[in-house]
Amino acid sequence: MTEELSRTSALASRHTALGSGLEDWNGMGTAWTYDTNPNDEHDAVREGAGMFDMSPLKKVFVSGPDAAATLDHLTTRDTSKIEPGSAAYLCVLTESGGVADDAIVYNNGNDEWMFVHGSGDTMALLEASAEGRNVKIVFTDDLHDLSVQGPKSCDILNAHCDIDLTSLSYFHHAPATLFGHSCRLSRTGYSGERGYEIFADAAVIGDIWDKLVGEGVVPCSFTALDKVRIEAGLLFYGYDMTEDNTPWEVGLGFTISKNKGDFRGKTAALAAKGKEVTSNVCLDIDHSDMVAGGEILGMDGNEIGVVNSPCFSHRLNKSLALAHIAPSVPVGSVITVKGDGIDTKATVVASPIYDPKKIKTHG
Repeated sequence: MTEELSRTSALASRHTALGSGLEDWNGMGTAWTYDTNPNDEHDAVREGAGMFDMSPLKKVFVSGPDAAATLDHLTTRDTSKIEPGSAAYLCVLTESGGVADDAIVYNNGNDEWMFVHGSGDTMALLEASAEGRNVKIVFTDDLHDLSVQGPKSCDILNAHCDIDLTSLSYFHHAPATLFGHSCRLSRTGYSGERGYEIFADAAVIGDIWDKLVGEGVVPCSFTALDKVRIEAGLLFYGYDMTEDNTPWEVGLGFTISKNKGDFRGKTAALAAKGKEVTSNVCLDIDHSDMVAGGEILGMDGNEIGVVNSPCFSHRLNKSLALAHIAPSVPVGSVITVKGDGIDTKATVVASPIYDPKKIKTHG
């Protein structure tokens, strides 16, 4: 294992058995591909149930009397509005108001919070926000995250769970026993479908995986994850947003609680509203396959943006991409797409292109 792959999923042997080379994401070997067809994995998520090993996400427990105050300073959300048993999607900002990371924070009750984030520099910022406060911060790689997504996910999990998942609302979570193992179940995900994330220790996550496979849940690669999340208009940090973007530019202004107290980057972020230089959009590209990413977008002879996250959706029979373009370009505009070996056009379309009213996730 290289130095970069400093973290190991307890499911690594299952991924390699399915053909994964355990490519790096966030310092952990990740199943970017399997020997199976990612289109079949895509179908499983949209028609039945598929599962992704999201353990490369970093899990941090923040606890103690000042835990909420620490998270209030770190993030854009008002923690007083996140009740025990609920969760919220949010941003972590730089001092200059750029997006340092995105994350989900879970209120476990009793002054304990679980903070789940990706590849941004959140840990250092969290420790800085904790300075001088009565708070304990514990990062753990023992806790794994298995995401089961699709219209059959609730029925499959509910049959082997000691809580009623039909009554668990979107972005709510609860401790549970699944297949006889202690875990935390959260109605969250990254697919545009109803789904659940299973947070369980390394010692039991393999058995949970095996039993789910036995119930017909299909292991899915990150290639399939890209397809479903691009269809659903969901952003991937480092591709669709970076420190160079304000939340307003990438459609995350809704995560900013404007009336709460001071938080890192607040003044700069609020001052940046209305001064956006880019906008996150979805493109329907006139092409028979997935483009490479990085293509330059143009309109009326002027460069207006760049392709960030491309995929080909066999279900929609469309070459899609999330892209950054000038905010003045409206939905419906036809623009040029130019890169290595490609010179074509694309239409700016409303996002998400799949389930635009979000009935499947929220219903």
